[in-house]
Amino acid sequence: MINAIRLTCILGGLWTLTACQPADQPESSSSPAVLQTTEKQQPVSQTIGFNKAWQFKKSKDDVLPEDIKGDWENVSLPHTPQLEPEVVNDQWQGTAWYQKSFNMPEDWTDKEVLIRFEAAMNSAQIWLNNEKVGEHLGGYLPFTLDLTPFLTPGENLLRVKLDNRDNPVTGPKPLHLLDFNTYGGLYRDVNLLVKDKLMITDEMLAQEVAGGGVFVTYPRVSEDEALVNVKTQIANHYNEAKTFRLTQSLSFNGKTLATETESYQLSAGSDKHFEQTLSVNAPALWSPDSPSLYTLTTTLSREGQVTETQTRKIGIREFAFNDKHELLINGKKTFLRGVNRHQEYPFTGYATSAQADYRDAVKIKSAGFDYVRLSHYPHSQAFMEAADELGLVLLDAVLGWQYYNSDPAFEAHIVQSCEDLIRRDRNYASVIAWECSLNESDMPDAFIATLSDTVHRHFPGAFSAGWEYGYDIFVQARQHRLQHYETPGQPYIVSEYGDWEYYAQNAGLNQDSWQNLKEDERTSRQLLNSGEQRLLQQALNLQEAHNDNFTVPAFADGYWVMFDYNRGYSDDIESSGIMSIYRQPKYSYYFYRSQRDADQLDARYDSGPMVYVASDWQPDSSTQVRVFSNAQEVALYLNDKLVAKQQPDNTPLTAHLAHPPFTFDVGQFEAGTLRAEAIIDNAVVADHSVTTALNATGIRLNIDESGVAPATGVNDKVFVYAQLVDDKGNPVFANNITLSATVEGDIKLLNQSPVVTARGEGALLLEIGDTLKGATVTVSGKNLKPATLTF
Repeated sequence: MINAIRLTCILGGLWTLTACQPADQPESSSSPAVLQTTEKQQPVSQTIGFNKAWQFKKSKDDVLPEDIKGDWENVSLPHTPQLEPEVVNDQWQGTAWYQKSFNMPEDWTDKEVLIRFEAAMNSAQIWLNNEKVGEHLGGYLPFTLDLTPFLTPGENLLRVKLDNRDNPVTGPKPLHLLDFNTYGGLYRDVNLLVKDKLMITDEMLAQEVAGGGVFVTYPRVSEDEALVNVKTQIANHYNEAKTFRLTQSLSFNGKTLATETESYQLSAGSDKHFEQTLSVNAPALWSPDSPSLYTLTTTLSREGQVTETQTRKIGIREFAFNDKHELLINGKKTFLRGVNRHQEYPFTGYATSAQADYRDAVKIKSAGFDYVRLSHYPHSQAFMEAADELGLVLLDAVLGWQYYNSDPAFEAHIVQSCEDLIRRDRNYASVIAWECSLNESDMPDAFIATLSDTVHRHFPGAFSAGWEYGYDIFVQARQHRLQHYETPGQPYIVSEYGDWEYYAQNAGLNQDSWQNLKEDERTSRQLLNSGEQRLLQQALNLQEAHNDNFTVPAFADGYWVMFDYNRGYSDDIESSGIMSIYRQPKYSYYFYRSQRDADQLDARYDSGPMVYVASDWQPDSSTQVRVFSNAQEVALYLNDKLVAKQQPDNTPLTAHLAHPPFTFDVGQFEAGTLRAEAIIDNAVVADHSVTTALNATGIRLNIDESGVAPATGVNDKVFVYAQLVDDKGNPVFANNITLSATVEGDIKLLNQSPVVTARGEGALLLEIGDTLKGATVTVSGKNLKPATLTF
């Protein structure tokens, strides 16, 4: 290495810029005029989206690519092999093929061409021009292949064979015994990476320990100063040594704060890691309440030309624990109220979109949560990015659920999954720890030690987490705690709570056995159409369990679960979600929302003062009316007459809650309007009302935009809700009313089951095409005035 030039530029604090001239920084409207260069600005390397113009078909297992016959279906990604019914009682498993033709331009002849699959379920084999170029096992993490030796000038044919049947090496369990569904297909993005032969390596292809690609860490984090260390692996595939310049540039809100440029030389056919450190004065630190993100731009140039540029969002923050095992985020003691998430959508399974994942994150944050356990497998990078932006702390997990295989191939695959998970997600600010653990699976002590050590080797200083002792962080479900609790001597998360302990008497690890089930009306598993009484019982269960979690020294808890979901072992929907599988809120959603303080405000999600009347206010409704609010007082009115103004409930079930509910004794039912007003410092800051509805006569349509509008050209999946209303426009909460839906334009209705109302609302799932021009959806029903929504 020749360290001939070292130009370090530190640009003041967040609001002060000092002149500096980094040689490889391109001029832009957001950069000071002094940041100029004479180098060419169009990078030689490029990333090409490869989601369009695929063909798909199912086939027998033993077919070779050259023997595939018959018609192919034209598809684009993300894609699922089969649209499933609302209740997935026979998920498709088998062999599926994808193929795509593309041309190799002449200017690729001196480049290297890689292909990166973000996920392919579950066992993948890849051919280019009928020559096998690689394979990958595991359906949740990326893999990258080098296509360069197999490309030919002109047209090339790429073929991918996927097998999503049960696999003893990947686990997690045979589908008919599994608590969730795994689905199939190329359900995340595919990209072609065209690179100069002097390149920033792809971290998945490089397979380095604590390296490959770009790896960002923070050796020092304080309110006064932070150090940002950037470790970049460069590979030189030329047959001669190359001198190059590597530049790291850090900006915030469009203002460049620091840059560092160094010149190096790399011998032919070699690769090496280079570390550069940037200093930031008075940094804006990332936290759940203030998720500040910086833009880090990594620029590689040689011979006066920019050859590759990578840009990523990073958050400067520190997760640490004190001697009481309390969590400190940037030195501040923090309790994380959280939830578990399954990523599936109805009908399409895992094949959603980046926009759909963002809407999920907005819903989770709006519900009052600051932490998500990604159960029980790696979720999409789009969700990770949304968590970074919105301020959701994540517990990142490998695939695993009540299954261990002593075969060395199984253990090796889990270790490899742990390594790849860290490679993919190590730069996300939101990740607090790595759950390289098989959830609720009896693992040998030596294997636990190997997994925890894998975390430490591939991310020095990071925390491992697991449900058995031997990890840095112990995660334990409340149902297990109630059976055999010992005060932990290490940082502790309540991994799950609020469902199983109210559903079954046993706390065993064979969940599909369903032993000693409790009465339906007592459980937390209540569909949106279960009725007011059962939805209130669900909310009460969650309140009791969440309150109880504060009696143990946990620094976080995660309710099970955010959204209802399907299960391989059961022909019904697991309904303990605080939202339906269609992302419609139940009463319990508002309980959690009320736990966020009223003074926390963010325009990107529902926040601030809130109040919600948890009643349908019908003749059979409870006259003990429960109201959720984060206010000091609530006043309840019935038909504009004050029922009472009171402070929150004060009972053993509310003793530890941030904001207990308010229970009002209305006396007797009287048709009309219940209106609640939230009061802080003697001022009304929010209100909510519910009215006794008449018979439904019409429909009101709403599109779910949750932070992002429907997007074209990316196979976006969007919910449209059809709410029954009476003549006065009041919501009607009638269940099981069948609705009909039609669409026009470049959109597709994905529902594979009849649209019926739950709590008065039907849900449609639409796939957005390449344009919304002329796109409409119309919903009708018997004796109901139809409604049309125009995009």
